[in-house]
Amino acid sequence: MTEKILVTGAAGFIGFHLCKRLLADGHLVVGIDNLNNYYDVTLKESRLAQLKGTTGFKFHKIDLADCDGINRLFAEEKFTLVANLAAQAGVRYSLTNPHSYIDSNLVGFTNILEACRHNQVRHLTYASSSSVYGANTRMPFSIHHNVDHPVSLYAATKKANELMAHTYAHLYGLPCTGLRFFTVYGPWGRPDMALFLFTKAILNDEPIDVYNFGKMQRDFTYIDDIIEGVVRTLFHTAAPNPNWDGADPDPGTSKAPYRLYNIGNNNPVELMDLITTLESTLGKTAQKNLMPIQPGDVPATYADVDDLTADVGFKPDTSIKKGIEKFVAWYRSYYRV
Repeated sequence: MTEKILVTGAAGFIGFHLCKRLLADGHLVVGIDNLNNYYDVTLKESRLAQLKGTTGFKFHKIDLADCDGINRLFAEEKFTLVANLAAQAGVRYSLTNPHSYIDSNLVGFTNILEACRHNQVRHLTYASSSSVYGANTRMPFSIHHNVDHPVSLYAATKKANELMAHTYAHLYGLPCTGLRFFTVYGPWGRPDMALFLFTKAILNDEPIDVYNFGKMQRDFTYIDDIIEGVVRTLFHTAAPNPNWDGADPDPGTSKAPYRLYNIGNNNPVELMDLITTLESTLGKTAQKNLMPIQPGDVPATYADVDDLTADVGFKPDTSIKKGIEKFVAWYRSYYRV
């Protein structure tokens, strides 16, 4: 069955790949993005150019915080499904630009929730983040763990999105699924992420900043695995958990139509191992500035994906070696290096 699907953040890294996949599967896709300058707008426009020539795709330049614009769009297009991937991203940027996170991640998300409620959207799937685990040190991170101790404003807004979605699921019966992404990388990736920054610097014979003296661990997750998880959950409408108990509340489910999933590789990689693999792929050695951990960062992430596997039959499995090779091949081609 062909669906009409809204993808917010369509010019972004994950949004672009999701649009490509949904279009390839034969769905009608409407993408929106505000094309802000948080990172290179040219890269966003290049992604969009790939989508605009595809049958079944429409694009509107709209900011999530534009309440009237969002309401008009929903009223005109009559979406059946919504994938909200637009957000102000980045932990470090939130230390110096807090208001942009409020506008996009809180005000903007409220506009999406309201529009879904008033326009009979069948299922809202939205991007959360592994950053919600904050000060937790119990590994692997599970959706059934408490996540009440964020260590950045970015993380706090993502946790707030989960709480807001639960409220709408409870009050209005709007099925909502939150996806906690773990360090996504791959072709067409974000220039502010470590792999992109390292690749650019090494090829330019510039030093790289290695935080926590290289002892960081991240559950690096390849973009194709992320997209497979998003698509499967998008078409798996959130349902109430009949066994949910208010006397012993499970954070990952609810008696409302509400679900959370981790999408991660379930295999944390130490930052120095990532750099070694990248050096091998590039055929060059990095100059490393070893530095302490930055405010807002967590030393390690590690995803428990048992619920994702049980509910939609999928577990990410792309190796870091294979993923880096694909990223480097894209980078060399796109930037002609």
